[in-house]
Amino acid sequence: MDLHYILNTFFTLFAMTLIIFMVPGFAMLEAGLVRTKNVTAVLMTNTMIYSVASMVFLLWGYTLAFGSWENDSVSKWAAFLFQMAFVGKTVNIMSGGVSERTKIFPLTLFTIAMAGLIYPLAVNLTWGANFLKGTFLDISAMHDLAGSTVIHSTGGWALLAAILVIGPRRGRYKNGKVRVIPASNVPLVALGAFLLWIGWFGFNGGSVGSISSKAAADTVALTILNTNTAGLAGAIIAMIVLYIRYRKLDLTMILNGALGGLVAVTAGADLYTIYEPILIGAIGALLVMWAVPFFDRHQLDDPVGALSVHLINGIWGTLAVALFTDVSWWAQIKGIVLVGVFAFTLSYLVIRIINAIVPFRAEDDEQLEGLDYVECGMEAYPEFKQVI
Repeated sequence: MDLHYILNTFFTLFAMTLIIFMVPGFAMLEAGLVRTKNVTAVLMTNTMIYSVASMVFLLWGYTLAFGSWENDSVSKWAAFLFQMAFVGKTVNIMSGGVSERTKIFPLTLFTIAMAGLIYPLAVNLTWGANFLKGTFLDISAMHDLAGSTVIHSTGGWALLAAILVIGPRRGRYKNGKVRVIPASNVPLVALGAFLLWIGWFGFNGGSVGSISSKAAADTVALTILNTNTAGLAGAIIAMIVLYIRYRKLDLTMILNGALGGLVAVTAGADLYTIYEPILIGAIGALLVMWAVPFFDRHQLDDPVGALSVHLINGIWGTLAVALFTDVSWWAQIKGIVLVGVFAFTLSYLVIRIINAIVPFRAEDDEQLEGLDYVECGMEAYPEFKQVI
């Protein structure tokens, strides 16, 4: 008994450490995709999210989600740390998508709301205490291993609400046309994407919950294999499609294709054979490549493609579980709809309230100057400053 407890605790702490690699992953990915005049602000935002969201989850969010700290299979401290590693990701998804025009203080207030209320309630309904248990709205039957819906779609719905309130960046859309704003540092984008990829092994593998038996160890290994496979398939299909259409290979789109595949496989990586993730990841990449221009056509400005990667593939990944396994379609659809309605509505209301008190959006002249100087008084690349 003690050996199982010790092994599972060590495994949980190791998985948590891998997930924390996603903190610099999001930071580097976003820092590379925004313009140089906004890099420090993006890095500050990511630092704030990890610090504030983790502290709020410690103080009350975890208890709201799970009802109790007690845990018989692993150390309760390890169980908390593993769940704490997840919480900031929902805000990272939202903050990346409103980069370059959003102030840090109102984002901090929203981080408190997400980590202390919105995300814990989403967890409560699915993985946690489930205050709707036994009612028509009970969605605990939804299979969502590591959060295609609970984390990725929740963050995506929050981002959609934020974009609708805050609007696009200054000059992004002119006369109905999209003004292309290229990534400022492609090496950072690649570094961030691969750090996220590595973190996903702890994200999905750790969510199996145990490694202290032969069957559990096999499930963990299969889950990580399937996770990696979906990412590979997403990158490969994006490369093929880009080359066929443009005879060019856009690295940022290829990496987002890989991330789309990783999001899509997250809901059911523990249930698939080694082949289904190839198709799931490939479809995930195709959805990213369709969704990015779709959102731009509707002037939903998302500098990092988070709506396409996280929201669209969070939905697809949750549906894929029912498509490729014997999990109920009704359970998956009901979970997607309930979490979506809940996360979007509550996020929209919270963002509206905060925005009425402390506006999220930086003024046009502040965006022109760059949020590094305006928000942080410190520029990431001061010797190369250029007003765009």
